[in-house]
Formats: sequence, C-alpha cells, structure tokens
Amino acid sequence: MDAPRRLPLFDIKAEQAGFAPELRRRLDAVLAHCQFILGPEVAELEERLAALSGARHCIGISSGTDALLIALMAEGVGKGDAVFLPAFTYTATAEVPLLLGATPVFVDIDPRTFQIDPADLRRRIAAVRMAGKLLPRALIGVDLFGQPADWASLGEIVRAEGLFSLDDCAQSFGATFRNRRLGTLADATAVSFFPTKPLGGYGDGGALFTESDDRAALYRSLRSHGEGTTRYEVLRIGINGRLDTLQAAVLLAKLTGFDAALAARERIARCYDRLLSGLVKTPARVPDSTSVWAIYSVLLPDSETRTRVQVALTAARIGSNIYYPRPLHRQPAYAAHHDGPDLPVSDAVAARILALPMHPGVEEPDIERIAEVLRAVL
Repeated sequence: MDAPRRLPLFDIKAEQAGFAPELRRRLDAVLAHCQFILGPEVAELEERLAALSGARHCIGISSGTDALLIALMAEGVGKGDAVFLPAFTYTATAEVPLLLGATPVFVDIDPRTFQIDPADLRRRIAAVRMAGKLLPRALIGVDLFGQPADWASLGEIVRAEGLFSLDDCAQSFGATFRNRRLGTLADATAVSFFPTKPLGGYGDGGALFTESDDRAALYRSLRSHGEGTTRYEVLRIGINGRLDTLQAAVLLAKLTGFDAALAARERIARCYDRLLSGLVKTPARVPDSTSVWAIYSVLLPDSETRTRVQVALTAARIGSNIYYPRPLHRQPAYAAHHDGPDLPVSDAVAARILALPMHPGVEEPDIERIAEVLRAVL
C-alpha cells in the first residue's frame, strides 16, 4: 500500500511553481544590472506595496524585526519608557524595546481571536502609570496569524493615552479591518517578508508603512546608517537595514498572484472550519475583517491531547507546529522584565494551540485526512 501524500505545514517549493517564469525574469534583470543594494526593484516594490495597502509611504527594510526597531528608534523610545505589547506573539516584538533600553509590558490576549485584549491593555497602562517607574510611550499591536487586531479599540486607547502606535503586521499583510487594508491603522506599520509569510521573500526582508512624510524620511535615513542627503553625510545613528534588491525582485514576482493566493487561503480556512467543527475549537474571526491566514491554529482540550495529536499527524505524514509553546512573559530572556501580573489567557492558549498546514496546495481531501486523525485521537 502506498504511503499517504506528505502534507507539509508550509510548501514554498510548490508555491513557486505558480510564478516561476516571472520569478526568473525578475531575478535575471537584477543579475543583469547588478544594483544589488537599493536597486530599481526596491523603489518599484515600495510603490506597489504602498498602493496595495493604501498607505502614503512604504520603505523597504532588511527584516520585519529591523522595521520594528527603526520605527521605535525614530520616536526616541529608550530607557525609562514602557512599550505595551501582547504576551502571546513571536519574540521579535519584545526584543526590540529591550534593544533600545525600554521595557516591554506584556498584555493578555482575547481568548477567542488570540489578539491583544483592549480591556487588559487599559488595565496594564493604568498600573504602569500608578507605579510611576516607567513612562507609557508606545503600543505595539500585533496582527496575529493573519488576522488584524482590534484597531478601532486600540486606536481609541493610544489617542487617549498619548502613545505612539506601531502595528506589528509581520504575519498579516493584505488583511483588512473595516474595509481598509492594514498599513494605515497605526502611526507606523511593520511588515515581514520571511519566506513562510503569505507574501514572503527568499530570505529576510520587511517594510515600514506610514502616512507621515517626516517619519518616512527618517525611516529612509535610519535604514542606511543615518545618512543625510549624501552617502557620507551622517545625521544620526542608524543601522544597516536596507532591503536587498534580489528580495524585492522575488516579492514583485509573487505579487502577480498574491490576490489569488489569498483567496485560496480563505477557501482552505473555510474548509477547515467546516470539516473540523465539533472536533476542535477553530479560530474565531475578528469582526469586520478579513484574514490572510498566515497560520491556521486550533485549540485542543489540553497539552497532553495536543502531544498525542501531533504524534498521530506525524505518523500520517502531516505537518504541524505550536505557535507559541510559551508566552513571552514565561521566556527566560524576558522573565526578569515582567512586572508580575498573571496573564491567564496567554498561558492557557499556549498550552492548547496547534497550527495545521496552510498554503495554497492544501486540498479538501487533505483536510479530510486531518479530520480523520483528530477523530481517531479525540
């Protein structure tokens, strides 16, 4: 009997088949002109991404992490400042404030959508103000797993509290909130083009979006060592944070089928919802939004059941992963910076969550196989 088809969590090689000729054309053009740093493809990509998001400015950056770093550097965030962010997200969101000498303040998440909880954010800001040790300066809201955070509520909070708002849209470029694509809902928006993202390059890459002319000019300077109008005029301390031309070429090639890929991801998510309903807790939708489904995660009854499910999926040649097995306030690198309050939702979700295969190559029979494995274990 033949082994079942291998179903990886991500399938970059299969995705490439759909745009291979355009990819080759784009890469050959870069190899011909040899402008590997800030070549014409970078400017073209910035223009197209700005138009796609509706933002006034897009600045190509070397990674999503560097995009977060540059955005906070531009605001002068540093020692004595509190930066609020969800406890349930990737480490990059928390490490950036610490690199600048600021303090991350971890906020719990909504148990249904896994996005930052506005009510807990208000409590955490009030607690920091009452303690008087840190100055509330910024919010990093994360659009987790492809869905947007509740930017209507978050916007009200940052305006009332006088905070700089930074949208960590690393996983969710192309998603919408109240009929607006992400990129304009915060003071700045940071995007990652890590290879497994719905719009991913073939290496590290990222971008910053803003409506502010002044911020855009500052971001462009900071990504190039703090340069002024010429390469050897250094106006400020910056970093080497430029997007490579080859990565821009890859992303331009992938943009040709981006909308179709997002539509395929939505069809797959709906199929998962239908076939897994009643077996596991499927992802809740953020109201008035669309998702790009970077990750499709379900909740199992407990961590022991999750382990058994993963073993069974592996035996069936089906990929899975845990995003994230430990919330940030439980990580050794951040434990000393956490001011103590319990974050029970983040803890509970981390113990139960499991990501299933999500890429345009997933078909309904594949999801039926996954459902069979779940039924056998549960």
